[in-house]
Amino acid sequence: MTLATLATILGPHADFIVAAYGVTVFVVALLIAWVALDHSAQKRSLGDLEERGVTRRSRRQSTP
Repeated sequence: MTLATLATILGPHADFIVAAYGVTVFVVALLIAWVALDHSAQKRSLGDLEERGVTRRSRRQSTP
């Protein structure tokens, strides 16, 4: 599909529409990367804490 065909399909605001989709794809990709990096950092932090003997409260065995 050529740029002229795209402009005909999208109308007079084709530049804005294409730019808006481009920015949206960029922001969503950035958020996905941020979450993935944060997830690995949190797993690393939890692993370090567990190595030092700190346990999770959810894993504690309660004694009645």
